[in-house]
Parts: sequence; C-alpha cells; structure tokens
Amino acid sequence: MLQGESAVITGAAQGLGYAIAKAYAREGMRLALMDIRGDLLADVAAELGALGADVLPLPVDLSDAAATRRAIDAALERYGAPRVVVHNAALLITRSMLDITFAQWRQEIDIILQAAFLLSKAVWKPMIDAGGGSIVYLSSGSGYRGFVEEVAYNPGKHGIEGLMKCLALEGAEYNIAVNCATPGAPINTPMSASNYTAEQKRRWVDPALLTPAFVYLARQDAAGLTGHRVAARADGSWDALNLLE
Repeated sequence: MLQGESAVITGAAQGLGYAIAKAYAREGMRLALMDIRGDLLADVAAELGALGADVLPLPVDLSDAAATRRAIDAALERYGAPRVVVHNAALLITRSMLDITFAQWRQEIDIILQAAFLLSKAVWKPMIDAGGGSIVYLSSGSGYRGFVEEVAYNPGKHGIEGLMKCLALEGAEYNIAVNCATPGAPINTPMSASNYTAEQKRRWVDPALLTPAFVYLARQDAAGLTGHRVAARADGSWDALNLLE
C-alpha cells in the first residue's frame, strides 16, 4: 500500500516526471516535487492539490549541489523518510567533443549524476531508520550504449547505472531497493521533442502509459526487485534485467 507514503520526484513539472507524480497522487502518496521550472511546478502542485494530494513544490537547479541539498532537506523535514525517490531530471543537449565546454559538460553530469548521489546520500540513513525504501534512477539507451554527440549525457547515464549497482548491493542489508528505469518506447516529452528523430516522433507515446512500472517500483524493497534495469512499456507492462548477475 502506498496510501499516505511519501515520494520525491525530480523533473516533475513536465513529461515523464509529471506523469509519475500524477500516478503517485492517484495512489494517495504525499509528494515532494522538484524541477528547475518553478512556474510549471507551481501549476502541477495546484493541479494535484485540487485532486486532494499533499504536494510540496521545490523549485531547484539540480546542477547546484547546495540547492539540491536544501531541496531534499526540505522534503525530509516535511515528510520524513520517503517510500520512494525517483530521480528523473536530466539535461541532454547534443554537442560534439569539439564544441562542448567544460561548464556545459559539468552541468549535464551534475544534474544526472551529482544530484543522484546527493539525493541518495540524504535519504539513505532515513530509509535505514524507517526499515527500507526504494530508489529509482532514470536511465535510457544511453546508459548502456554509445551515441554521437552525447558527450556528457552518455557518460552521465552510464554513471547512473554504476551507482545503482553499487547501492543495490550496499542497500540489501538495509532493505533498500535501488533500480534503474528506462522508457521501453519513445515518449512524448519536451526533451524528446528536441532530440528525437522524425521516425521516433511518429512512434512516441504518452508517458502516462509507462507509469504502472513506477508504481510497482515504488512498492519495492530489497526483498523484492533490486539491482535491475526496468524497461517500462506503453501497454503498462515492463521487462526487468538483473544487472548484478
């Protein structure tokens, strides 16, 4: 049962993060929502609040370590240990190695990987004290394949999968599940609109169709699914690949 439990979701103002937030609200969860777009996040909080959800909007630039710490501390102060953390936020701007600057590289890496570490570090002890929990990082094909001009995003997503494997092993004794999730189909999001090919856009689907997998992941602890890459499908199903074997 997720009723009355809390969730932390990053990148929650649009796209997949917004769809996950709506799905968790329908489950009766209390929501700490993070996004750099404070205006859109306020609209989401108002929408879900009107449906009866307890929502804490936290506008934050996740590339900023201090701001990320303040945001997750505010979530913990309001709701205590979360049942689930979903780190969905990312930035993908395709650039070649010739063109990308160190500052641009750091921004993408920090939103993806630095924020994953900081959020997980902040909730780790509270989850231990609560008897368990679930951490979900958004991966993608870029987490296990290489792509031209993804000079920052590609290693960031590879790093996410490495962090997941490490924490899934470490979390086992504390009943903390740690998994990665990937869209098992092209999804219609603002970031996808900027990076998908015309062929992918002909096949993309509403991200809300993928949310049953995230509801399932929110219920997990170390006795269930952990150390897996979960591919969410548009028919509501999902595939899970054990990355610890």
